[in-house]
Amino acid sequence: MEKNNERRQSAAGRKRQPAGKYLMSGRTGKQTAKQTPKQAAKQSRKTAVKQPKKRTAAAGSERKTKENQQHEILRTDKKNVNRTETVIAPSASSRPAGGRKSSPLKIIPLGGLNEIGKNLYLYECCNDMFIVDCGLAFPDDDMLGVDLVIPDFTYIIKNRDKLRGVVLTHGHEDHIGSLAYLLKKVNVPVYGTPLTLGLVKGKLEEHGILSECTLNVVQPRQTVKLGCMAVEFIRVNHSIPDSCGFAIYTPAGIIIHTGDFKVDYTPIEGGIIDLARFGELGNRGVLALLSESTNAERPGYTMSERRVGSTFRNFFSNAEGKRIIVATFSSNIHRIQQIIDNAAMTGRKVAVSGRSMINVLNTAIELNYIKLPKGILVDIDKIGRIPPEELVIITTGSQGEPMSALSRMANNEHRQVTITSQDLIIISANPIPGNEKLVGRVVNELMKSGANVVYESMYDVHVSGHACQEELKMMISLTRPKYFIPIHGEYKHMHKHAELAKQLHIPEENIFIAGNGSVIETDGIDMKITGQVTAGRVLIDGLGVGDVGSVVLRDRKHLAQDGLIIIVAAVEKSTGKIVSGPDTVSRGFVYVRESEELMDEARERARAVMQKSIVPNIREWSGVKSDVKDALSGFIFSKTGRSPMILPIIMEV
Repeated sequence: MEKNNERRQSAAGRKRQPAGKYLMSGRTGKQTAKQTPKQAAKQSRKTAVKQPKKRTAAAGSERKTKENQQHEILRTDKKNVNRTETVIAPSASSRPAGGRKSSPLKIIPLGGLNEIGKNLYLYECCNDMFIVDCGLAFPDDDMLGVDLVIPDFTYIIKNRDKLRGVVLTHGHEDHIGSLAYLLKKVNVPVYGTPLTLGLVKGKLEEHGILSECTLNVVQPRQTVKLGCMAVEFIRVNHSIPDSCGFAIYTPAGIIIHTGDFKVDYTPIEGGIIDLARFGELGNRGVLALLSESTNAERPGYTMSERRVGSTFRNFFSNAEGKRIIVATFSSNIHRIQQIIDNAAMTGRKVAVSGRSMINVLNTAIELNYIKLPKGILVDIDKIGRIPPEELVIITTGSQGEPMSALSRMANNEHRQVTITSQDLIIISANPIPGNEKLVGRVVNELMKSGANVVYESMYDVHVSGHACQEELKMMISLTRPKYFIPIHGEYKHMHKHAELAKQLHIPEENIFIAGNGSVIETDGIDMKITGQVTAGRVLIDGLGVGDVGSVVLRDRKHLAQDGLIIIVAAVEKSTGKIVSGPDTVSRGFVYVRESEELMDEARERARAVMQKSIVPNIREWSGVKSDVKDALSGFIFSKTGRSPMILPIIMEV
């Protein structure tokens, strides 16, 4: 029954598509003794487009078996039981045959452009739509009290009936971090590599929705069919294992979406980036390339991750008599593995500190992405039993986050770790732009405690996971796209990436530097930006999603900069007489005991305004409150040069 259903679905899929799209591999024309070469070629083209009506059972069975071998993915259902699902990969060129226009394809970025983080890209064609990545960003300094920033899902929810699934490039927060918030609103299947979905699973468990979600495990070179489109996973190198780029097969043509990548010929784990597949697709004809731009300003090539391992080896060998503490990104599993390997080589035990580090490490160990020598891992609560010179601590806090484990160590607030002059601390990460001061503050505090601190600007203790200029040019040269769309970066990064594309002879009119919400539309022949959809940021504050906006942030900033004065009074409504107050309460403005004269005068001015504005049986108090605010604002600014927030409270009695 299942095979019959699959056969019917495949036939329906073939019937919907233009010639030469999602056809399953069929017989090609063969030259016979009675055919000229020209006739044979013509017959071959016909049979490649139109399937014969009659097939032998043996031929159909053989073809079906071959497809199942090539295009199987593992699906993790609600009970986490693996089962296989057959998917169909395009077998012919995705360019519209004969230069004909096809059904329009829309590429809609809802995050990831003109910013680092919050990556979310929509691909929409006919009545089908799918999502590439669903990430978050961390708040800027002016987003006071905000925990996380996620994309605006308005357009997705409005078109939920078209949504066929979510495909994920890799497991970093800026690519999977907002997925749980989306799946609470729309329940669609999610596709990704084993480690990526292992990290997603932990997030869905935290949000209490894992049992309601369908996670499908896909390996590189496998393809998932999503409506009239299909997505092939292609291995790339990055700073986390199991990273993939995508070949997206659409009625309009082949689209390459690189995800985050670099070219590392000596990776710590797994194979090298599948440059051969990108080249094959380039030979077939790529309509558009969407390529990440993070390091587009950096010349040359990104160093291999093994360079960091060599640096670690030198430090570990020369750290006799010292405890070693290494701070790095919790998701950088390759680096964690190298730390563990060097600890084992020098006879040290390893302890882990930081919630995110522990969670990721447990997932990586469970999925066999981290290999642990027997007995090397110890609980952070038991490190007091181990001599310091025999211990390595792996911790979070490489970005100087105030509540991270390393920051608590620096401030002498960590329960298990006290920094001393016998500590060698390696900060194995490059500060994200904007975090330099936080990292500098942590380094200063660690040094004040006597520790020897090594950080990225001094030695090769960190390498990027993103491609530099020569690697970006290599990707463009291999795929040879007709159109180029730089993604994943601030405007300056995307602009520089566009300049690199021009150097490789992509016409300027074929390069699109878009913004979040831009609708990039193509029919396989032309491409243009045709409109704008709702796109923006939704702020997460505690358990609140979207209840903090620009007005709340403005008030928080005002309170943080200038403080608050509250004026409280009780008024008899029938007579308009002030029966109590007004009293003043100040927070964050001045120290009241040293400014009693100022506050007394402010109180009297408030009383005078109220007496003038309040009338018997008054119905509307907003005018009175506005008069009090205006009078006190001018008075306080004239005395102090500051403009605190003034909040009048009038109670009726």
